[in-house]
Amino acid sequence: MDSKNHTSDRARAYPTGDAQGQHPAPVGNGQGLSHRNGRVRRKKRARSVRELRLRCASWNVGTMSGRGRELADVLKRRRINAACLQETKWKGARAREIGEGYKLFYCGSDGKRNGVGIVLDSRLKECVVDVKRVNDRLIAIKLIVDGMTLNLVSVYAPQSGCEESVKEKFWEDFDCLLMNLQDSEEVYVGGDFNGHVGRESDGYERVHGGWGLGNRNADGEALLQAACAFDLAITNTWFKKKEEHLRTYKSGHHVTQIDYFLVRRKNLCCVKNCCQAKH
Repeated sequence: MDSKNHTSDRARAYPTGDAQGQHPAPVGNGQGLSHRNGRVRRKKRARSVRELRLRCASWNVGTMSGRGRELADVLKRRRINAACLQETKWKGARAREIGEGYKLFYCGSDGKRNGVGIVLDSRLKECVVDVKRVNDRLIAIKLIVDGMTLNLVSVYAPQSGCEESVKEKFWEDFDCLLMNLQDSEEVYVGGDFNGHVGRESDGYERVHGGWGLGNRNADGEALLQAACAFDLAITNTWFKKKEEHLRTYKSGHHVTQIDYFLVRRKNLCCVKNCCQAKH
């Protein structure tokens, strides 16, 4: 997912255990347009105003065992700044360098199932101010980049065959995590939601762009309801693509779309593209 933002706020970071860039330099306010005598005159953009471009990815890696360097090479080749990982299958709540300047923050309960993580490039890893490792299905990182506060969330939702109690616990944790984020902060949620939101928007026009894949199921409905509750746009559905660029999982002749990237609806205009990519 490609996104672009303009920032001109002042901010100060607060140090935490995982944070390295504890005191990013403040960014001064800048004015892009001025109005005079009824005419709009463009002024030179103040030097303190920077354009922030991010390339984000979401990837169910299956396992991270022995794959750190491979992952780093792929991310570098595709010029990815941040990646949300699922099924890392690494036990513990730690952070480690994986090569090419990338750092992986991860959380897992054992080495056999689940596990989530977020990988940041050499610049972003210095902007971390907080890491919330909820469990082996949810992890969030707060960053302050050029005065802008960003929250990256990696999600691995229960599969359709899991017990309802497991699914309910996941969505309760997801809701709690999102409710504790400030409205002024940007949010990027990437993950394997194991649900089908379907091709049509059907009553969810605010969050579903009408360019999905296949038929909606109960787990996709749960995702759409959560998106509505927090006013998050499912970016995959807002760009007209060929089916091959919509599907995120293929098994034989069966193709599905279960991996999604969500952003605040008000920031959807900053997202330039979102599609499936071959690894």
